[in-house]
Amino acid sequence: MWNASRRSLPIPAGRGKPRSGRAIPKAAEQNGATSKRIIALAIRLNFLDSGFERDFAAFLTTKREVSEDVNAVVRAIIDDVRARGDAALADYSARFDGVDFSVRPMAVGAAEIDAAIAAVEPEVLGALKVAATRIESHHRRQVPKDDLYEDRMGVGLGSRWTAIDAVGLYVPGGTASYPSSVLMNALPARVAGVPRIVMVVPTRGGAVNPAVLAAARLAGVEEIYRIGGAQAVAALAYGTETIAPVAKIMGPGNAYVAAAKRQVFGTVGIDMIAGPSEVLVIADRDNDPDWIAADLLAQAEHDAGAQAILITDDAAFGAAVEQAVERQLKTLPRSETATASWRDFGAVILVPDLDKAVPLANRIAAEHLELAMADPDSMVPKIRNAGAIFIGRHTPEVIGDYVGGSNHVLPTARSARFSSGLGVLDYMKRTSILRLGPEQLRILGPAAIALAKSEGLEAHARSVAIRLNFGEEG
Repeated sequence: MWNASRRSLPIPAGRGKPRSGRAIPKAAEQNGATSKRIIALAIRLNFLDSGFERDFAAFLTTKREVSEDVNAVVRAIIDDVRARGDAALADYSARFDGVDFSVRPMAVGAAEIDAAIAAVEPEVLGALKVAATRIESHHRRQVPKDDLYEDRMGVGLGSRWTAIDAVGLYVPGGTASYPSSVLMNALPARVAGVPRIVMVVPTRGGAVNPAVLAAARLAGVEEIYRIGGAQAVAALAYGTETIAPVAKIMGPGNAYVAAAKRQVFGTVGIDMIAGPSEVLVIADRDNDPDWIAADLLAQAEHDAGAQAILITDDAAFGAAVEQAVERQLKTLPRSETATASWRDFGAVILVPDLDKAVPLANRIAAEHLELAMADPDSMVPKIRNAGAIFIGRHTPEVIGDYVGGSNHVLPTARSARFSSGLGVLDYMKRTSILRLGPEQLRILGPAAIALAKSEGLEAHARSVAIRLNFGEEG
């Protein structure tokens, strides 16, 4: 029996070959039914175990982020930037990033962007261009159309879409400085028609990743500042002598950035508070275990708090994937991070059949969901909660990270239950339209007056009655 455990467990005895007749890799086969080799795995869950529901519910509520109480520090930084503007930004950048604005100006100039593009390897620049073309093409299909019509009463109704005036894109520095994320955040804004797109990026010593600047140029972003942290969020929200304020702030960051976004919300809009990355793979036994292991580790290497989950209907296949994960971990440059993620938050869930995976997937509401099975199309309509779905064995989630065309900025931490991935609509506003003539007001007015009076809002009632000469002007 494959029981829930947070300890290392022996590989379960099971069927030794997939239905296709292809043998499980020799290491897995030799250690299958006879060996007691120990496999490192954070948790195993078996749908048929009596305690499954309890253990699965506990698994769903496992916290994957260290909650730092940084609100007071962030509030002080925001207040300081509001009070001192550029001078505060200069002080924080010197203290936290080692940047001297007298040597490297806060604003990144066109010449620096040109030099960065020249420094990017041609293969990488070409790949960025492929990604940019596909992302822009896909997101153009998301542009909404105004909807104006007249109903049978002759009342004009509708909706009109307009782009947000200015948006700020926060691009993390350090190991999380990803040019692909620049494309994913900036291109939908450009497609939406946002007239001003501002990018902020923290830098160690002032040097910006050349590929990040190249991606910014490809996405049409020319206003870039080498600042980060809560101070950058404050500058975008309230403005300084150099940086004009924006209307909405997008992009991930550390605990200080997340707290700053929460605190400025209301003054500006924000996208979401991003958590550690996650993937759920639903796979049958006819997959290559190495493929699935690679997909799981592609998330695990992001962050020690990332989560990779496999749901399968075959215990032997699940064990083979575990062994493949162990083998691949040994050769990963980011092995320490991936190992921590897999050990602390990874899971293999065994179900009696893949239909049982559907309600589990909807409860997990993963950021990324891979359907690697014989008939994935039959499962797609049943999935209600997922940030993005990757259909079939030849659609690894990583393609979506880079060149698929769909956006990789997706809801995490089960927020796919109520939110969507980033798209063009996040950079637009919908305005309702209503038009009445005298005849339409005569027909609808009395009902409006009755409702206003029932709510005790006399001025509301008079606003209509005075136009109908009902003698309600007082």
